[in-house]
Amino acid sequence: MADIANPSPEGLIDDAVPRPNDPRTDDPPVSDAYRRYALWLLLLIYVVNFLDRQVINILAEPIKNDLHLADWQLGLLSGFAFGIVYTLLGFPLARAADRHNRPVIIASCLAAWSVFTGVCGLAQTFVQLVGARAGVGIGEAGCTPTSHALIADYSPKEKRASALAFYSMGTPIGSLLGLAIGGAMSDWLGWRKAFLVAAVPGLILAVVALFTLKEPRRRLAGATQAATANLATFAETFRYLAGKRAFWFLAFGAGVRSFLGYGHAPFLPSFFYRVHGPEITALAHHFHVGKGAFIGLALGLIGGISGTFGSWVGGQIADRWGARDLRVYGSVPAIAVVCGAPLAVLIYTTDSAALALGLTSVTAFLGTLWYGPVYASAQGMVPQRMRAMSASIMLFVINFLGLVMGALCIGALSDILNKGMGLGPAEGVRWALIVSTVGGTISALLFWLARKNVREEMVS
Repeated sequence: MADIANPSPEGLIDDAVPRPNDPRTDDPPVSDAYRRYALWLLLLIYVVNFLDRQVINILAEPIKNDLHLADWQLGLLSGFAFGIVYTLLGFPLARAADRHNRPVIIASCLAAWSVFTGVCGLAQTFVQLVGARAGVGIGEAGCTPTSHALIADYSPKEKRASALAFYSMGTPIGSLLGLAIGGAMSDWLGWRKAFLVAAVPGLILAVVALFTLKEPRRRLAGATQAATANLATFAETFRYLAGKRAFWFLAFGAGVRSFLGYGHAPFLPSFFYRVHGPEITALAHHFHVGKGAFIGLALGLIGGISGTFGSWVGGQIADRWGARDLRVYGSVPAIAVVCGAPLAVLIYTTDSAALALGLTSVTAFLGTLWYGPVYASAQGMVPQRMRAMSASIMLFVINFLGLVMGALCIGALSDILNKGMGLGPAEGVRWALIVSTVGGTISALLFWLARKNVREEMVS
């Protein structure tokens, strides 16, 4: 049980095994001890990535009240302003990752997004806050594709899903910390200082990454020449992937899941404040904390722990069952959607805040099962020289639908239901969450369709 609660990368990343047409030598690129260290460091960086990205969600309601914003403006702040630059810069930064020193890119991007997170706390107007959030997106765009390619170079094919799922645990852990720290800091110091506190860990980790994270290409046979002379361009990678039906079904299925995940995140605290306000106040009083600290800790701990476990389990299932039948890469995410949607609707319709909070543990677990299988497919359906660009193309689909469109669309729908249809702010946000949840079940069909071709499309 301790291994489940505290999953270790040991065993997730075995010694690299030379394969035909694989530019690896018999000598592993790094030692086993360093490989474990590197994966833990990359996980911590990804935790900070999501902490800085998601802290605005728990601060949304005080920001809305302080700056007199509409829900669509909250959606623009938490999603579009960040997501549009994050998504568009993914391609050039992935290209840079295929050509240049990846640890330097990661450390530089980490420092940049941490600085802009702090700048969010200094913003005095909506426009200034939009600009600061765009700056956070500029920095964070270089993190995930670069890290995915780095991890893939460390990992043999049969362990790649587990390694990427371990890294992907940064999503729920970072979201947990963003909600918990942001909620507490908002109650104690105000939302502006909460951003300043959130910026500090990234600046420290940027220095650590710069001086301790190694570029394994230097130890991979022939990689130095390949890195400069034999890299795939965006156009070449896109043409290679164009006929891979399973890749696109998985990418768009994950994109719909991301639409719901990113779209619901900034409005879930608002839902509890507006719909269950008296009960949340009573629960917070019972635990001797403010409302912001209570809802941040509750959502962070419940969703974060369950989401972390779901990500890890998804990677384990993909590796173990996928060794026998790669169609599990599509079936596991599809089944998770079918099981999770009715529970999500119950969260938004029950009269009990305590029950709603409890059910988020189940939906968070089911909502992260797709990380390992889907991200592993982006690395396994292309040759090594296309890995960072392949990850970037998949992340473009996922982030455009999720980061760019999710919160903005759900915020706009909430405003329409609130003012246009006269439901009020509480029922407006409730029904915006319900409608989007039901519509998002289309992702189950997309994941299931990927099963047909996924075995034939894997090449590495």
